[in-house]
Amino acid sequence: MQEPAGPLFIPKRVIFTPQALAYPLGARLWETFSAQGIPVLKAAGQAAARLIPGTTPAQVYREAKRTLVVGVRKVSRFETCRPSADFQLPLVSSCPGLCRYCYLHTRFGKHPYLRVYANTEEILEKAARLVAERLPAVTSFEASAAGDPLPTEPYTGALKKAIERFADLDGGRLRFATKYTGVEGLLSARHGGRTRVRFSVNTEEAVRKWEGGTPSLKKRLEAAEAVAKAGYPAGFMIAPVFLLPGWQKAYGALLDRLAAAWRGWGVPEEITAGGGEKEPSLTFEVVSHRFTVRAREAITEIFPGTDLPLAEEDRSFRFGQFGYGKYVYSRELLGEMKEFFRAEIARKFPFARLEYAV
Repeated sequence: MQEPAGPLFIPKRVIFTPQALAYPLGARLWETFSAQGIPVLKAAGQAAARLIPGTTPAQVYREAKRTLVVGVRKVSRFETCRPSADFQLPLVSSCPGLCRYCYLHTRFGKHPYLRVYANTEEILEKAARLVAERLPAVTSFEASAAGDPLPTEPYTGALKKAIERFADLDGGRLRFATKYTGVEGLLSARHGGRTRVRFSVNTEEAVRKWEGGTPSLKKRLEAAEAVAKAGYPAGFMIAPVFLLPGWQKAYGALLDRLAAAWRGWGVPEEITAGGGEKEPSLTFEVVSHRFTVRAREAITEIFPGTDLPLAEEDRSFRFGQFGYGKYVYSRELLGEMKEFFRAEIARKFPFARLEYAV
């Protein structure tokens, strides 16, 4: 796997919807990218896809991953986001990574370009109202349900705004997961212990073979150390777990590496949030590999000859929360995976919380 040149995503072209230019952020981004000599274009809605070059699905996909679309996200209601959080917080869509297995192959199909939204303030205001309406219940939002918010953060500042907004929201919690490492702009943010930063990790082999265009595991752990030392609640999302021969040994070694790193950071085992609530400083989420027919079709088109395990006969068919069917590991194998991670995490990280294993 080739290590990215740096944490900053530099788009090859930026496409603006007309509505985005009516917002201060949209106008500022137009000026920023124009001054950098990056081509700026205008297109309405999904017409942006017609401005992305390429003659094969693989070429179009890679060009789309270097394309940024600045639009407006109208939120009539927030979509649910189980089991990660109560709701999705739409700050960004897609990411520059070339992960073979990405579930967004199903969600975005032929439109995998990155999207940011010029009306971030409106989105955050609506989220704050929802948190207030649901009091005294705690309401959590996931900022990475539809993409990784970190690569475009240096341009938009949307994530830092969200973090500082949630720091003032009694009953509000923010979460995001990332494979990227450009956390410098977040270290000084006023977070109040109410934003949990999780890093998506996997075995060295899985990162090398199937997570193209993303930082190495070593770089991710360095970024995780920085946010943990900045007082953020942290987390590791082990996803997707590939239950291939020898998987217990491979994921046991990964947990050993995470444990050794965590011990070396010298951070407390508990975090106090803004309202005085106590939280474990570290959580885990474990997600087994699954795929849809639509995702498999996209994967084999854009990654011809991939060795990603996509054989139907090795899986069971199940309907997911969004109404489409997916191929998952058998109930027996998933049971083995859940018991393995429960036992190993409890043994190596007795203070941490395993939020779910699916």
